[in-house]
Amino acid sequence: MKLKKQCLLAPVLASIGTMIGCIGPESSSVSSELQPGARYQPGTEMGIYTPEQHTNYDGRFIVSASQVYHVGTLDDTSPWDHMGDDASNLRLVEGVVFLDVDEIENIGTFRAELELPEGQYIVELDRIHEFSPCQNGGVAAYLFEHGNSGCGDSNWPKSLLFVAGWGYGHATLNGELLYADYELHFMVTQGMRHRDTLEVMLQPESGEAGGVNPAAQQLDFYIRSPEPNGQNHPGREVFDHFFAMEVTWH
Repeated sequence: MKLKKQCLLAPVLASIGTMIGCIGPESSSVSSELQPGARYQPGTEMGIYTPEQHTNYDGRFIVSASQVYHVGTLDDTSPWDHMGDDASNLRLVEGVVFLDVDEIENIGTFRAELELPEGQYIVELDRIHEFSPCQNGGVAAYLFEHGNSGCGDSNWPKSLLFVAGWGYGHATLNGELLYADYELHFMVTQGMRHRDTLEVMLQPESGEAGGVNPAAQQLDFYIRSPEPNGQNHPGREVFDHFFAMEVTWH
């Protein structure tokens, strides 16, 4: 079902978006009244126009990604860590990730076709779903998420997300159904992982900006079970987590 798109702080951002450069004392009092969220973070020194302010914006994002890493394995024994911030449990796998979504209409597709040691693993989005208002209907573009952003959890560092989607999907292994109606999330982010070591800095050494590298991009996605398991990190019975270090825009 298509969800109606809502604006994320559009009236406020219309004025913020016209400012380029350092925010002076006169504007700091206005910024201090805003709460952190998907389209505003404290301490920023530059505003940009939101996608909706551009007359040529069509809302369509077509992205593919390769050089894919799997965090952990499909058969890890609980308790396990499938965030892999220290990069100690990563494995490079063959395959490609592809998404084609319309951020305005909240429609589109996501599919990952990967060759794991366990076999051919395919993850596909079945339906888009908004779990939180900051997800703007289930597909959102140019938003802050994770860390202390006020949108999403803190399992990832705060980042500007170029496009992201949420919903429910399924996975197959060697053609057999592995998961059905599991929660799925994908995002094209700034460089959350060090380009050489693949380690993650969850918190910056100083300041409000997230511990990311704006000179790099990556694609991150997971499919997870609805059943919780507090022994695992993150706390789900199943949390298959992948990221891709080579991102191509089409």
